[in-house]
Amino acid sequence: MSLSFIIVFFLLVFFILVNTVRVLSEWERGVVLRLGRCVGVRGPGLIILVPFLERMVKVDTRVVTMDIQPQDVITKDNVSMKVNAVIYFRVLDPEAAVTQVEDYYFATSQLSQTTLRSVLGQYQMDDLLSSRDKINHSLQEILDKATEPWGIKITLVEVKHIDLPKEMQRAMAREAEAERERRAKIISAEGELQRSERLSLASKKMAESPSALQLAFLQAISEVSNEGKTTLVLPVPIDLLKPFLDHSESVSRSKEG
Repeated sequence: MSLSFIIVFFLLVFFILVNTVRVLSEWERGVVLRLGRCVGVRGPGLIILVPFLERMVKVDTRVVTMDIQPQDVITKDNVSMKVNAVIYFRVLDPEAAVTQVEDYYFATSQLSQTTLRSVLGQYQMDDLLSSRDKINHSLQEILDKATEPWGIKITLVEVKHIDLPKEMQRAMAREAEAERERRAKIISAEGELQRSERLSLASKKMAESPSALQLAFLQAISEVSNEGKTTLVLPVPIDLLKPFLDHSESVSRSKEG
């Protein structure tokens, strides 16, 4: 037996083994085609193929993270913006993913881009900024329904970033500032209203008790004197001088009598 024959024999055996034996990981599945016809899904583990009659297409069944490039979106209220998103999906039916669509990854990517533009165009700008969860859920339902025949399960869709025009950002900043000023004025007015109500109630209480009025007057004098002033000009309540006035009137009447 010549050396060349031995070499050719071992090369032939190696070629057959390479095309016959496959080892698939836990997350991989193999769609086996026999003479072009799908005969089932195999794996994981060791796979034996019939040489020259069968071939296998490997499919990864792990969750795939797909980043959708920023898309130009015109909202319902005619605001132009750029929006990007991220999609999480996995292959549930490897046979359908191979036989029903040419490239399930590319097809899912293109479908996601067009769906993102069409769905977001149905909302106004304020809704896009405030209703993220609702929009994400709507996108997930639409994409999942469309990719179901391909054996693809859309598990999650998240709108990542909304890029507003500079003019719109400035307008929103002015609107937010005006809203903060409005709230500050309302809070100040409510405080003044509560203060006036308290003062009115306090004045009524003091009017019912002259002694309370005198105590409040003395307390006010004490507080002013603590501020270091040397000269104080204070109004004197007539109630404090009334005993002296009554005494003076009685003395005058006695002299006249």
